[in-house]
Amino acid sequence: MEENASSPVTLPRDNPTRSYWQDPPADIADLRTTVSLPESADVVIVGSGITGAAIAWNLLQNARHENFAPRSIVMLEARQACSGATGRNGGHTKAASYRTFLHHAKEHGIAEAVKVAKLELANIRALHAFAREHNIDCDSHPCQTVDVVYDAAQWAEDQRAVQALRDAMPGHPASEYGLLTADEVRDRFYCGRGGDEDIAGGVFYEAGSMSSYRLVIGILKLCLERGLNLLTNTPVLNVEKMTNGDGSDGWRLETERGAITARKVILATNGYTAHLLNQFQGVIVPLRGHVTAQRPGQNMPQNGLTVTYSFIHGDSYDYMIPRPPGSRFEGDIVIGGGLHDLTDGAASEYGTTDDTGFNGVIAENLHECLPDYFGDNWGDDHCDGRIRRAWTGIMGYSPDGCPFVGAVPGAENLWMAASFQGHGMVLCWMCAKALAAMIDGRDDDELKDWFPDAFRVKEDRLKQAFRGALHLQAAES
Repeated sequence: MEENASSPVTLPRDNPTRSYWQDPPADIADLRTTVSLPESADVVIVGSGITGAAIAWNLLQNARHENFAPRSIVMLEARQACSGATGRNGGHTKAASYRTFLHHAKEHGIAEAVKVAKLELANIRALHAFAREHNIDCDSHPCQTVDVVYDAAQWAEDQRAVQALRDAMPGHPASEYGLLTADEVRDRFYCGRGGDEDIAGGVFYEAGSMSSYRLVIGILKLCLERGLNLLTNTPVLNVEKMTNGDGSDGWRLETERGAITARKVILATNGYTAHLLNQFQGVIVPLRGHVTAQRPGQNMPQNGLTVTYSFIHGDSYDYMIPRPPGSRFEGDIVIGGGLHDLTDGAASEYGTTDDTGFNGVIAENLHECLPDYFGDNWGDDHCDGRIRRAWTGIMGYSPDGCPFVGAVPGAENLWMAASFQGHGMVLCWMCAKALAAMIDGRDDDELKDWFPDAFRVKEDRLKQAFRGALHLQAAES
């Protein structure tokens, strides 16, 4: 794993696998708002996924403040708009905060762990509220979720974690989890009974699903209406420090289409960050994730499944999102993960930025797992076949399991929000809000009251050794 994790990070690859959500691509997928690359801008954002889009939205909203009102914001994207991890995830808005609470409490203290749990739930609710408020057609579907736990030791740990969360924040919605017996999981959620019946228990709580691709396309369109210059198919090759007219540090970005200078640069590059910031090589480590969209078996409920799922096997899991009523291909099952049969854990997938192909073992796991999870409730495969589409995407992981949000150490006017641990749909929106406040000069007590200090970019975090995903969260997007 150490050798893979230290592999040089590349630019996003050409001709990636086509995700379920990107077929057909959005009408702004290849948009270049201006024909040529501008010579300069107040702000350049690198990356057009949910982080970049949310940062652009917040900066444009913050323009009414006197502290920092950018006259021009340029967004550079290496491939098509929202072509990275956001456009490739399963669309799961699911925190599973109990799964990380004990880790965060041990490493950062109870108060920080509580902040993380509250932020995650607030992020989920904010995404669905934003989609409603702005009429973004992204299949926003708040719902409940169930974690089906197959390991007795893991089940004991999960019950302890849920109780710790309840004790730390009694009565708060972020601590509301229901515990289910194995029989309750089988009876209520169609699991086992002729398949994988070795269920230890289950956890039931608030979550949701959406097309994160269509959500971000909607956000980008709102930003375009407010003056954002989106330039797709414009990979950034290098970022160099220069001096602004006022003596402060500015930046020159080399692209395949020329150079642009900026007063401020924001990297929303997630698993690709080390390509531009060498100090993050081996610190923000790419991990390739696999996702499939499958037609349901003939015995599955005619009206579709009403909750999302995670199937937890000790340190690994699969996550599953049924397509909601009224959506395209309603009833389809989107399922990702598939790491549990790898002999090296996830080690062989660390360090790769290749989303043009698949790991054969992982692909087979995902293709074959649903009849095991649902047993007799699955039935014969659909007459058109089980697999509708399969694809891969690149996530970013850090040594301590937290994202990096804030100013890059030793680099004035260079900012970042990256390394979301495959958990972007419950972290990116609120992290972007926090970063925009920092850039706007409002890094005050109000921000510190809700934003975890553990998420900030600090020199000591860059010195930690990468040991793999410390807590592969059961809500991977």
